Amino acid sequence: MCGALAVLAVTVLAPLPALAAKYAAIVVDARTGEVLHEENADTLTYPASLTKMMTLYLTFDALDSGRLRLDQALPVSAWAEAQSPTKLGLRAGKTLRVEQAILGLVTKSANDASVVLAEALGGSEAKFAEMMTRKARELGMRNTVFRNSNGLPNMEQLTTARDFSILSRAMLSDHSRYYPYFSRRAFVYGGRSLNNHNRLMSRYEGMDGIKTGYTVASGFNLAASAVRDGRRLVAVVLGGKSAASRDARMEAILDKAFDKPSRGSEAPVVARAGDEDAPRVTAKGKPPAKAETIAQLASTVSTPAAVRPPARARDEDADSPKADGSKWGVQVGAFSTREASNRALTQATKQAPFLLRAAKPAVMPVKANGSTVYRARMVGLDERTARKVCSELTRNGHRCVPVSPNEKL
Repeated sequence: MCGALAVLAVTVLAPLPALAAKYAAIVVDARTGEVLHEENADTLTYPASLTKMMTLYLTFDALDSGRLRLDQALPVSAWAEAQSPTKLGLRAGKTLRVEQAILGLVTKSANDASVVLAEALGGSEAKFAEMMTRKARELGMRNTVFRNSNGLPNMEQLTTARDFSILSRAMLSDHSRYYPYFSRRAFVYGGRSLNNHNRLMSRYEGMDGIKTGYTVASGFNLAASAVRDGRRLVAVVLGGKSAASRDARMEAILDKAFDKPSRGSEAPVVARAGDEDAPRVTAKGKPPAKAETIAQLASTVSTPAAVRPPARARDEDADSPKADGSKWGVQVGAFSTREASNRALTQATKQAPFLLRAAKPAVMPVKANGSTVYRARMVGLDERTARKVCSELTRNGHRCVPVSPNEKL
């Protein structure tokens, strides 16, 4: 064994004792990387099902590069079937579509679906875990080691709150077109409606993802992202004593962080993922204070290719409120001038004239830290039409993000 595989074989230098679940938290400005709150952010602990965020990140990489398609049927192995709950109940010899696997991970946190993706991309789950660790190094996750694709207990699978804040920002930056999957409230599979484990999304203003996790060793974990007044934050809470206390703590640290202005007037306003003028977030976090015990791994970063946005499955979110159907909209960018926003709206109308025939253009200035951006939105749509509009515009090379009634139009 040599090269990267040899490095991975010695990433854990000595047998590790089991770690007790310990509270850790961090809140970061998604645009600037400014740390707004941290507590034990570099303490080693277990990621539990937050692990699936990296499985999804690599899946989205594969979709961008054309190695996977959303409608592609993947084989289910005996190893996938044998995974412990929670799971979809897949059977060896059957298949699972890529999009079904994604939704299974996002909502049900399905361990069997995670293995299906891992084996499709890595050949085996063990090799895929090596890919996950390499990608972690590329993103700047200095203290994370992955040993499986789903977060089931493994004493060598370690991370920190800071590392998962880096992954959360990278997800928003690198895969903004797929990020709306994380706001999915429910997923129908096998005749069952599977609700998203992240209940905080239904009550915390502006929250639209990302992932929950729990094992006895890790405690209750949550990585989350929320946007208010054009400013997006990502936060990670690890080691909660219960789901309720974890959620309450997440609400408290996010509220406090939203009340705290960003440092430096040069920091531009953060627009929603997919906004035209929003710069890419570089996934660099503050290095951990402790000595790094994991060797740096070199690997090339794939260049994303243009693909269509995630298609919404036909089933409706089981626990979505029955809001006024005309309160949805779409955002086609955020620009430095009102004129640029108007041009974007005109172009969008030309590309989808039938779908946008009843919509109204809206240019919305957002001010923060001395800067102004102008959101270009078409409003007065129902949810289905809004998502169809974004599918059509993205196929024609335009950016588009559906805007729900829960977000300020």
